[in-house]
Amino acid sequence: MSVSVKDVAVEAGVSLGTVSNVLNRPDKVRATTRDRVERAMRELGFVRNESAQQLRAGRSSSIGYVMLDGSNPFFTDVAAGMERAAEVAGLSLFLCNSDQRPERERDYLSRLEQLRVQGILITPVDPGSAVLDQLQLRGIPVVVVDRSRPHSNCCTVAVDDVLGGRLAAEHLLDLGHERIAFVGGPDRIGQVRDRKEGVRAGLAAAGRPVQPLVDVHTQGLSIDEGMNAAERIAGMAAAERPTAVFCANDMLALGVLQRCVALGLRVPDDLALVGYDDIVFAAAAAVPLTSVRQPRREMGRVAAELLVDEATDPEHRHEQILFEPELVARASTRGARP
Repeated sequence: MSVSVKDVAVEAGVSLGTVSNVLNRPDKVRATTRDRVERAMRELGFVRNESAQQLRAGRSSSIGYVMLDGSNPFFTDVAAGMERAAEVAGLSLFLCNSDQRPERERDYLSRLEQLRVQGILITPVDPGSAVLDQLQLRGIPVVVVDRSRPHSNCCTVAVDDVLGGRLAAEHLLDLGHERIAFVGGPDRIGQVRDRKEGVRAGLAAAGRPVQPLVDVHTQGLSIDEGMNAAERIAGMAAAERPTAVFCANDMLALGVLQRCVALGLRVPDDLALVGYDDIVFAAAAAVPLTSVRQPRREMGRVAAELLVDEATDPEHRHEQILFEPELVARASTRGARP
């Protein structure tokens, strides 16, 4: 049975109002009385009902992040940056995983609104979703993370994915590759489209004959989908098989790498490989993975700071932050196949 404020008052021999003041306005209570009340709380095991207080205040001391894919270390790194910024602001961070499912995303957004969080950070399944506009119309600050949202009245924090795709293409072209495959999907994901567009732009600007991009479409961005893509690439005729692969994220690239090893395809001698995100497992892979690095924790920190500013500053102005990626070359792209 939980201990109530009334139990504390009886134990300490004070009024309910005095206990309330100790909890909410301790400076108004004499030190000796405050010590007596606090001692009673400890002895009885009293736990303050923070939720009730927050409901009375009209909002909680928390913010929420609805991430796109909790199994991808990229998003947990972004969340770590958010958590640090929330801690500095004296707030807690609720983490929710939509698992790329729109209905689950809507459910989490509804729950966070019911909890009266100060604001919501989200990597949405669909950046154009009207649900985000409706939240803002109801006065809930929203910051979109790892997505651009043109013509939207909210803050966004993203990376220039077109540039990232171009960096990958230029790196592979510099190594002498002319048959390059893009592994990724579905195309409804903005980053997939932008990274593919960047590769194509890099090929178009090569200044020498380069074969058209080989598009290996996937249903998702997981290791399993990467393994399936490697099977399809290995099954191509030798004259048509790409000599290099750029994957839309590192999870796909790790799947491609794993399956290539099983199939006897050598990376990078038979197939050079580039990922995207530069998650911690990229450098630790059996063949360290070349990857396009995103400033994951910095993105999360900046996004959370923008959210806190919007929630607390009436003069807040929305910002659209676009970070630049960088390519980190490792053993998976060491030289081109003769």
